[in-house]
Amino acid sequence: MTNSVHKTTLHNGLTVVLKEMHHAPVASFMVWYRVGSRQETPGNTGISHWVEHMMFKGTPTFPNGTLDSLVSREGGYWNAFTWIDFTAYYETMPSHKIDLAIQLEADRMANTLMEPEEVESERTVIISERQMYENDPNFQLMEELTSAAFRVHPYHHEVIGDLADLTTMTRTDLYGHYQRYYVPNNAIVVAVGDFSQEEMLVKIENQFGNLPSGEPSGPILRQEPEQKGERRTIVQGPGDTAYLTVAYRAPAASDPDYLPLALLNAAFAGGSSLGMFGGGGSNKSSRLYKALVNTELAASAYGGLTPTSDPFLYTINAVVQAGRSLSEVEAALDAELARLETEPINELELAKALKRAKAEFVLAGESITGQAQLLGMTEAVVGDYTWYETVLDRLSQITLDDIERVRKAYLRPSQRTVGYYEPEATRLNQ
Repeated sequence: MTNSVHKTTLHNGLTVVLKEMHHAPVASFMVWYRVGSRQETPGNTGISHWVEHMMFKGTPTFPNGTLDSLVSREGGYWNAFTWIDFTAYYETMPSHKIDLAIQLEADRMANTLMEPEEVESERTVIISERQMYENDPNFQLMEELTSAAFRVHPYHHEVIGDLADLTTMTRTDLYGHYQRYYVPNNAIVVAVGDFSQEEMLVKIENQFGNLPSGEPSGPILRQEPEQKGERRTIVQGPGDTAYLTVAYRAPAASDPDYLPLALLNAAFAGGSSLGMFGGGGSNKSSRLYKALVNTELAASAYGGLTPTSDPFLYTINAVVQAGRSLSEVEAALDAELARLETEPINELELAKALKRAKAEFVLAGESITGQAQLLGMTEAVVGDYTWYETVLDRLSQITLDDIERVRKAYLRPSQRTVGYYEPEATRLNQ
């Protein structure tokens, strides 16, 4: 028995990360592809998410409609998700049935059909999904804000894609994207659970080892230039609630400044699982909550920083209380951010933030599936699963000087984009 992680690379470039955990007779099997909206360009935005949908539409070995029943019949569940830096697929099953997951993932890496009629059917589904998102003020605001914050880098657009592209992309576009990125040397297999590492590696080699490599995907060349000043965007839409988001340019997860900024967020706005899976604990003792919610300016207020491959955003969000204005909430937020300079985060606040961040991070990896997700995401985003394994030790080494250094470097007005969501009902009554 071992709780250590074993990482290797097959001859075709497939990265394999294995972790034995014998707490329960369960195993989680994941395949992470290093492709998300970050690899998309105008004309094919949303294609990574669409390909994810098509991966559930069957192969010659597993025709459409059979996989759900096969997995559920064996007592398992499966799903997938697409984000800006990756697309991931997983099955969590009784460990003695995990061979099915290995077989089906290897099969659909190479043999997904994408029948034309299925492509068209899924086009309707994804456009409906996009329209559903458009009814959410938070989505509307973040789409406009992100596109204002990123003018060059492909983080500019949402994972769901632009409607103009969703209506014009073809089956040829989708299949070409699949052939380019769904190859062993662009993928990471992660298995966590009740198995022998040696036996699991043999099974993975048997199923994936003969799949041919593809062309290296290469780095993202269109990096975002330096921001020259504050940017602002206003979205007007349905509803009776106003929303404020202030987004600062933030470092990539691999940057030494990432964890100090994550801990600053935990102290100022409340803890999270370092922007990864899980988290969401109370932030009622944070400076942000006391300044905006306790004063009845906002119904809620929170901050967020997510690990990304390239520099992304640190966001501070507030839901404006009825009867208060966006400008009032922004002024109060600015005053509280200014107080960080005159009254920096102190030892007690740092200790509480560290304790909360550690607790929620540990909670995120409590389950077999959670462990697989954290290992896979850090391998996909940072390129090294040990980022996850060493994160708690590195958090403990962060000092007040580190917190102040990143505050000065990143929480600058010139490096932020301010977004307002103004409900049309409020504007009509003014």
